[in-house]
This record gives sequence, structure tokens and C-alpha cells, in this order.
Amino acid sequence: MRSIWNGAISFGLVSIPIKLVNATENHSISFRQIHRTDGGRVRYRKVCELDEQEVTSAEIGKGYEEADGSIIEITDADLAALPLPTAKTIEIVAFVPAASIDPLQMDAAYYLSASGVPAAKPYTLLREALKRSNKVAIAKFALRGRERLGMLRVLDDVIAMHGLLWPDEIRAPEGVAPETDVTVRDAELDLADALMDTLGAVDLDSLHDDYREAVEEMIAAKADGEPAPEREPAESGGGRVIDLMAALESSVRAAKEARGEDAGGAESTENAENAEDAEDAEDAEVTQLRRKRSPAKKAPAKKAAKAAKSTPKSTAKKTSSAKSADRTTSTNKRAAKKTTAKKTASSSGKRASA
Repeated sequence: MRSIWNGAISFGLVSIPIKLVNATENHSISFRQIHRTDGGRVRYRKVCELDEQEVTSAEIGKGYEEADGSIIEITDADLAALPLPTAKTIEIVAFVPAASIDPLQMDAAYYLSASGVPAAKPYTLLREALKRSNKVAIAKFALRGRERLGMLRVLDDVIAMHGLLWPDEIRAPEGVAPETDVTVRDAELDLADALMDTLGAVDLDSLHDDYREAVEEMIAAKADGEPAPEREPAESGGGRVIDLMAALESSVRAAKEARGEDAGGAESTENAENAEDAEDAEDAEVTQLRRKRSPAKKAPAKKAAKAAKSTPKSTAKKTSSAKSADRTTSTNKRAAKKTTAKKTASSSGKRASA
């Protein structure tokens, strides 16, 4: 790999000659600006705004613009005369725990390579000292005309350096956090934990840029004169009001299915509501299952039931009264017959005596 900077690491009285190598590379696909009418390239030309003439790179210098718009020219000689001890030196100023570095400060990454055989011994000494201390080194260095802050750490058998932003370059997160008061329930946190556990760890080497692959396929198809391959449109959840619990439960279920696990646990988690909401959920189910009937529908049923109950009783009473009347009539008829027989016998006796 080609080095972009040569210098030394200053470690107390120890000096370690090193080369600085880019640790990352950009794989993004770049496009050119073209004239849509004829496909010609559109280029930017550097033109002086005073004489409107195009200038070459050799004619271009540096200038600082003041508040009133005037320009003060700054030459390379002016910058070289400034006291910059880190111009060719990575000066270690402290050793701190890695956790004390805010990831927001992380910038570009570099590999530090030992420059030559004499540098191997002090390079290895610094590397092993960082390993044993479980700390990182904070250093100052100069690159591309400005002094920068860096963090040195061990990666396998190499010392890597991350450029750091200066603390005053980190903006305060004012007005970023939600301004409304939000309460997160234990049941929601439990589902979030379950989703985190289900997703688990990932092999970063297995991740890739899906968008870049789609762009490459589209470019290859157009180069061959073929239509671009069709892809399913990406779903966008922006602007939708979602049920957080339902979304978490669905996410847990989908993650388990993707990993080939039984998704039934998500349903059991779905039923494991917070104790303070369990009664409300149960009442909701009862309300849905047992719907109250309107009084207008109940009244005819009650009247019919009462009529059905009262009909046998009244009929029985009428039947009993009829039977009693029949018995009384038959008794009266017998009594009348006896009385008539007695009267007949008495009159027959009187006639015989006469």
C-alpha cells in the first residue's frame, strides 16, 4: 500500500520512524455530469472573476477572506514558517481508556507501518505496551496543512490511528431529543430485549452494499442494451403511526423465522402484557364476546315467558273449577231425587189410610 505521509512517532524520548497508510477505501460508484442533449461531459473550469480568464493550477494560491470581503493572500512560505512541531511527528500526549473516547469524534482511519528495520523494535515495544495496558494513545499530528488529533490503538499486530475531531468541533445536540414526555412500559422494554437477543451477533464480513450492487447491475444491463432488472420497491415506514407493541412483536417473530427458530415464543411474549394493563385487556375481551341486548328485544321474550308460565296455571284452575261444579250439580241432582221419592211414599201412605 502506498504511504501518504512519512514521519515518526514521538513516544517520550523514543522516536519510531513510520509511514502513514490509508486504512479504508471508498467503493461508492461515482457519476459524471453530462449534457443531456448530446451526452457530452460537463466540466468545471477555474476562471478568475476579475478578468474572466481560465487559470492553471500553478497560478492558483491560497487566500483568507475577511468579513468585508477583502482577500489576504497566504503563501506556502508563510505556513512553513509557523511553529508546527507535529509537521513530521505524531506526538503522543497521553494514554487513556478507549471508553473515554466519544465515537462522535472518530474520523478517518490509518495504519502506521514501521519504516525500515531499525523501527521494528520500538514499534513492537509501543504495540505491546498498548496491548498490556488496555489503553489507547492520544496524539497530535499534522496532515495536509493542518494540525489534527489522533488515537492510536492495536489492531491484530498493527498500530492503527484514527483521526479525531477536536472537542470544539462536536456540536451540542440541542433540540434533537423528543420534547414531549414519553413513558416506556416494561412490556415494551421486554419485547425490545427479546428482539435484540433474537437478532444476536452478526458477522460484519457478511454485510454488503445492496444499493451499490443494484446500481452495478443496472449499469451493466444498460451497457448491453438490455432493460434494467426489476427489483421490488423498498418499503418506507415514514410518516406512519404504528402500534409499537405490535411492531416489536412482529419484528421478534420475523427475526426468529429468519434464523430458523420457532416463532411461537413471540406469541407467548405477546400475551405477557404488563400487570397494570392485563385487567384492561381482559375487560376488553369480555366486552367484545358478551354484547348486551337492547331492552326492546328483551321485553317480548320476557312477556312470552311469563305468558308461557301463566297459561298452564290458569288452565289448571279453570279445569279444577269445572270439575268442582260438575260434582256439585250431580250431588244436588241426587239429593233432589231422594226428596222426591220421600214425598211420593208419604202421599201413597196417606191415601191407603183413607
